[in-house]
Amino acid sequence: MEEDLKNRIILILSLLAIIFFLSTIGSCSNLKRLKASRDKEMARRLDLEEEMNKFFQEKQVLQTKLNSLAQELEEEKATHQATKKALLQEQLVNQSLKEELAKVNELKQALEEDLKEALVSEKKSKR
Repeated sequence: MEEDLKNRIILILSLLAIIFFLSTIGSCSNLKRLKASRDKEMARRLDLEEEMNKFFQEKQVLQTKLNSLAQELEEEKATHQATKKALLQEQLVNQSLKEELAKVNELKQALEEDLKEALVSEKKSKR
């Protein structure tokens, strides 16, 4: 009976050892799977962080270009306004010159008429 009891205890302890061994193997397997999953997650996060840094740098470059283009646009607007003012002044000068030319033409015609009248009256007085 004692031998039978010893065999049962050995059997129970063997079964417990096998159960603990299997649970240890399962735990190690689960841990390995979790570690692989965590490593994949970390790699994905690092890749995303690198992409984010790259996009941030591109954003900075584009922002710099945008600022320079905005400054160029403002300079072009200022140049355009100056050209517009100069053109307006030229148009006013042109208009003024046209008016002067019209006055000079009127005076010329008046002088020609006076000259014709003077010539006619001189011819009449010589006769």
